[in-house]
Amino acid sequence: MPELRVGARQLQVASQSNLLDALLAGGVAVPYSCRAGSCHACLVRCVAGEPLDRLPEALASDKRAEGWRLACQCQVVGDLDVEPFDPQRDGIAAQVVGLDWPSPQVLRLRLQPARALRYQAGQHLVLWIADNIARPYSLASLPSEDPWLEFHLDCRLPGAFCDAARRLQLGDGLRLGELRGGALHYDADWQARPLWLLAAGTGLAPLYGVLREALRQDHQGAIRLLHVAHEPTEHYLASELRALAAQHANLQVELVTAAQLPAALAELRLVSRQTLALLCGHPETVDGFARRLYMAGLPRSQMFADVFLTRT
Repeated sequence: MPELRVGARQLQVASQSNLLDALLAGGVAVPYSCRAGSCHACLVRCVAGEPLDRLPEALASDKRAEGWRLACQCQVVGDLDVEPFDPQRDGIAAQVVGLDWPSPQVLRLRLQPARALRYQAGQHLVLWIADNIARPYSLASLPSEDPWLEFHLDCRLPGAFCDAARRLQLGDGLRLGELRGGALHYDADWQARPLWLLAAGTGLAPLYGVLREALRQDHQGAIRLLHVAHEPTEHYLASELRALAAQHANLQVELVTAAQLPAALAELRLVSRQTLALLCGHPETVDGFARRLYMAGLPRSQMFADVFLTRT
């Protein structure tokens, strides 16, 4: 049986065991969320030995060269010595500079990192609120306009991260983990093309950043943003979106509830084969968006989607 070493711990594990499962079974507190190689909360560094990586493309080549692997995507096939990601050693310090509730269930969190962070609209970042509590969140801020990093936390359901975030105060410290580029972005070559932005819940966060980036670059095509929420009070950026629509004649904003969504999707009509669609939210809603757009005539290659996976 392979030996799995974590610091002073020596664990005997079955060959082909999932690395994350083996670590958790051995009492090693490795945070995780999606188990799909998307959230990157379960980063570990291989000090000696090499696991079988089922999803090597999930990490950038420079991270892999440093020995980092996603525990949820690796199998133990031989003796292995690993170090879990340590937010105090490997992360970036950040301070809470803004806390407010734009809706009853959404916490808007603004952080000031200890050093400047290079990022683009649509990317997401792993936030560490304690040494063993981490979760990825999409950036809603723009590096060219905002002096802080902004995140929108859906706190409808209990969870270790959200429960701890509710207790945050101005001046508190967090640690920042890996910055990742998701499927959502704005390309300057899109400037004349119609742009559809479809978001569910706090899936609006990255699309709000993409929208602002498109407007900052003086996007010339029509932009249609649709936000679906459980209740009208959960359209947490309604005033900001309406203000942008009032300033930009090419921007149309639609705010619908979950009950109104089927009718709103049924009314979508493709006016140009050049249309591009960016979709974000929980998998079921994003799948619904994509199916309706495909039925309306939009090719899959012109859809860009990012889904919020829940912990399994």
